[in-house]
Amino acid sequence: MLVMPTDPWADSVALAQRVERLGYHHLWLYDHLTWQRYRDRPWHATYPWLAGLAGATERIRLGTMVSNPNIRHPVVLAKDAMTIDRISDGRLTIGLGAGGTGFDATAFGQAPLTAGQRVDRLEEFAACLDGLLRGQLQSHDGQWYTFRDARVLPGCVQSPRVPLAIAAGGGRVLRVAAELGDAWITYGDTSYRRLDAASTERIVAAQLQALEERCAAIDRDPRDLDRIYLIGNTDARPLASIEAFTDFVGRYAALGFTDLVFHHPRPDDPVWNDPIAIVDQIAERHLRRSR
Repeated sequence: MLVMPTDPWADSVALAQRVERLGYHHLWLYDHLTWQRYRDRPWHATYPWLAGLAGATERIRLGTMVSNPNIRHPVVLAKDAMTIDRISDGRLTIGLGAGGTGFDATAFGQAPLTAGQRVDRLEEFAACLDGLLRGQLQSHDGQWYTFRDARVLPGCVQSPRVPLAIAAGGGRVLRVAAELGDAWITYGDTSYRRLDAASTERIVAAQLQALEERCAAIDRDPRDLDRIYLIGNTDARPLASIEAFTDFVGRYAALGFTDLVFHHPRPDDPVWNDPIAIVDQIAERHLRRSR
């Protein structure tokens, strides 16, 4: 489930604890300085928020959907992630993407990058993060990042490091997912041109095939990667009823996805405003029976 770091702290803790009690497997936060239609609303910092939720929960996995180099540096991110991994006793996943355009892209006064430049930057960022979290890299001099004697101690609880879930829609980013990812995240057409349900299914099926081809090229079993689909960025409304959600689960399981993530319904949101009751209905139908 995906939640926004915008509500009062007590409400956010209560929601996380309730979601955990219902049996949900993971809880994700967007990682932005602010976000689209929430720009004029409270928006708390993602990693401190995750640290607090790690201390307030016991079982549920926590992660970012997704962190990106527009606002993160690999050394600082590695240090934050290692610390939260220890607070949570090994329950953190870093969702990582190339970063887009818009507010976050230029918040620090940097010039906007082309799509190709953002992918170049992600390749270096992900490799640095992988090495730092494994304790194998301390210094680096690259095209995008330079650092010296960066020690990430005492290291991660999870071995060999905190898992990386790479958000990728195609091309070279899928290669990053194949080479460095423990999971792959998609929401369909990254251009947002084709938002209908049928087109989205065709697109993600093609993406999955491309991912498998990139795994085969490096002799990696694609079944090693969890495959995560983020619901809510197309015109499909699988949360409209438990029947619709159950049908959606079946179709995406058949495509090869291991996990689905949906936005927790918000009555005041113009898009993610499905009935709150669906959260309990999904838990009853799909989670409690699997325990």
